[in-house]
Amino acid sequence: MSEAVKTPVLETKKLGITFGGLKAVQDFNIRIYQGELVGLIGPNGAGKTTVFNLLTGVYVPTEGTVLLNGVPLNGKKPHQFVAAGVARTFQNIRLFKQMSVIDNVKAAFTKDISYNLLDATLRTPKFWKTEKEMTEKAMDLLAICHLEDKADILASSLPYGQQRKLEIARALATDMKVLLLDEPAAGMNPTETAELLECINTIRDRFGVAILLIEHDMSLVMNVCERIQVIDYGQTIASGLPEEIANNPKVIAAYLGE
Repeated sequence: MSEAVKTPVLETKKLGITFGGLKAVQDFNIRIYQGELVGLIGPNGAGKTTVFNLLTGVYVPTEGTVLLNGVPLNGKKPHQFVAAGVARTFQNIRLFKQMSVIDNVKAAFTKDISYNLLDATLRTPKFWKTEKEMTEKAMDLLAICHLEDKADILASSLPYGQQRKLEIARALATDMKVLLLDEPAAGMNPTETAELLECINTIRDRFGVAILLIEHDMSLVMNVCERIQVIDYGQTIASGLPEEIANNPKVIAAYLGE
């Protein structure tokens, strides 16, 4: 591994959270490096989304640490995680459904807005220049997800699979260092899943970001992920290459209930 990627983009150390005496996640350790795509899998109720909530500031860990490029993020609010470079999508789609597709993406360009309230009110040259730049950047991100021709329609008008991809495009607009995808292929048909796979690969190759993926579609996980970590009852039971995970007795038992 080169010097440039020795520090993990995202790392957790003995991460855990307890709800009323129940240890939902415990001793969770993971390292994800720049340009790496890692899968997080496990049976329903294993704690995967709880891990994502810990990694994005939705939950405050009871124990352990979350680090981004070596800097601890414990105690920060979700918007501060985003500002630091952590973006995510959700199991249940969360779009501004009565806004246009392109405005959903532009809403995430908080770092790019250089004009003030007076500029916006008076429609100054600075306002129009910034808006033009954000529109061009948003169209570029929509093109990655093959949504550029849908830019001006309402987000609610998109088919389900395209709404999923719009969520990813909006996450990209935050200029993230790590992207967390929570079951992005849920509810998709095989054609939509294939398009999503292409989109994820393009994002990794073009932006060089670290990606952590929760997914139940095992064909997608095995095709796209370089490493896979498996949790059950909030604890890691296996970690390794896709072929190692596919043949791991503990993983097979967890999924088959043996």
